[in-house]
Amino acid sequence: MSKKKHSLIRKILPTALVVLVAVIGIKCWSWLSDNKLPNARRTVELFVYPSTTPEDVIAVLDTCVARPRSIRRAFEEHRVADYLTPGHYLVKPGQTSAYISRMLNNGWQTPVQLRIPSVRLKGSLAKWISSQMMVDSATVAEALNNDQLLGRYGFKSSTAFSLFIPDTYEMYWTDSIDEIFARQKKAWDAYWTEDNAAKAKRLGLSKLQVSILASIVKGESNMPSDYTRIAGVYLTRLRKGMKLQADPTVAYLLNYETNRILKRDLRIDSPYNTYMYAGLPPGPINVPGKEYLNAVLNADTSSGYLFFCADPSFDGSHRFAKSYAEHLKNARAFQKALNERGK
Repeated sequence: MSKKKHSLIRKILPTALVVLVAVIGIKCWSWLSDNKLPNARRTVELFVYPSTTPEDVIAVLDTCVARPRSIRRAFEEHRVADYLTPGHYLVKPGQTSAYISRMLNNGWQTPVQLRIPSVRLKGSLAKWISSQMMVDSATVAEALNNDQLLGRYGFKSSTAFSLFIPDTYEMYWTDSIDEIFARQKKAWDAYWTEDNAAKAKRLGLSKLQVSILASIVKGESNMPSDYTRIAGVYLTRLRKGMKLQADPTVAYLLNYETNRILKRDLRIDSPYNTYMYAGLPPGPINVPGKEYLNAVLNADTSSGYLFFCADPSFDGSHRFAKSYAEHLKNARAFQKALNERGK
């Protein structure tokens, strides 16, 4: 080798070594930054839909990470574009870029709290569920009228409200309507303990009938102190073969589109018209909570009340009566107070 070439190598070698060390250093830092060092600075909630792209996710993550480039490298390294899984994710402080990428790829979801309210319309229930889960309201609404699907859980379209017990349930955001129904059936079964089932049997009611009657009690009052007495009135009427004459059942067949039941409404031919037909209607008229189910199971039938009407004080309570004459007296008092209030 000539002296000239040897001299050139001696000049280039140090520079090449420096570059090599620098490249190795950058690679090591990148690996350390992506895999070992915390990147998320604060908690961020991610909802990844089937249509969500990695760029959509990165746009959100950029607001909560210390090193955006690290997230981009990790997404590329872990092929998030190929494996991004729909779900509800919680990015927490201290998580690394690599962990976040794996979480999104593997569907390591954070559960959501699904709250089932006490509603009066299937449409409202469908919208409420879809507002908390990935499933859309049209799918829920269709399922609530699907006898075949509901039949898997022991219900049908007319009794769908009975499947639901108002409460808060931990579920995965991506759970299907089947999984939502299955969770509700589990809650239904949990409510019907041996003790509750025995109470229903002593009353001569099936579990479904308890739910139907509970929905009527709910339709009548929001005053807890009156629940058992209202339930007692209707149970006593059932035992005597009297028509329930419950306004909420007529409101239900009118789709709750009126705040006042008129005489002409009482002539509508429907099995939900308890002024026309004796016995319970075919299904519940809303989603009754446990407090209403409990009221029926512990109904006050010992008083012998057969009638009730709203109290003239308008405090939400009711006046109860054993005779029709006494009931008319109470009704007139309420009507008088109502007229005075109107003036």
